[in-house]
Amino acid sequence: MPPFAKAQIMTGAKHEMPQNDPPSAVSPRFPLPDINALPDDIKQRIVDVQAKSGFIPHVFLVYARRPAEFRAFFAYHDALMDKDEGLTRAEREMIVVATSGANHCLYCVVAHGAILRIRAKDTQVADQLAVNYRKANISPRQLAMLDLAMKVSMDAASLTEDDFAVLQAHGFDNDAIWDICAITAFFGLSNRMANVTSMQPNSEFYNLGRDLSVR
Repeated sequence: MPPFAKAQIMTGAKHEMPQNDPPSAVSPRFPLPDINALPDDIKQRIVDVQAKSGFIPHVFLVYARRPAEFRAFFAYHDALMDKDEGLTRAEREMIVVATSGANHCLYCVVAHGAILRIRAKDTQVADQLAVNYRKANISPRQLAMLDLAMKVSMDAASLTEDDFAVLQAHGFDNDAIWDICAITAFFGLSNRMANVTSMQPNSEFYNLGRDLSVR
């Protein structure tokens, strides 16, 4: 199987992806598609994300082999993560990092840890949450948020109204509580598929947000 770093994009002419990922000991479980042969809308989404970040996150390459699922996955991702109502964008990433750590998802911990460092303007919180969210430097409100998220992730069948009452006492309304649960559930899918597909984090993610003086 080809390593992740060999993908290409088409932006009027054929370009190689930046080749700064070291050879990975873990190859993708399923063959990666030829990006230049993908439907135009998916190809454009990949071109856009590369233009914005300077690289193509591997999750785009893995899901691109199944275009209908690519569209559905990223539509729901964007609906949950690209808004600030009820939860900040940083808090949304906190949920992803903490629950992905509990689910042993290397890709999501590293990739979303980088996004969290940038959105929270905090170089330490992502590492803390990935290991033990209860010891992280977060607010009581955020701790309650993650308590619910972890219960949804690990033992959703045991949820009771008492769990939701705790969140309401911290000022979360029903829409925010829904978002906490939906983000957790969506990334439960994402964590499992990342492990199934042997998805590896891009090397760029490891250093993103480590030095907040760099813009």
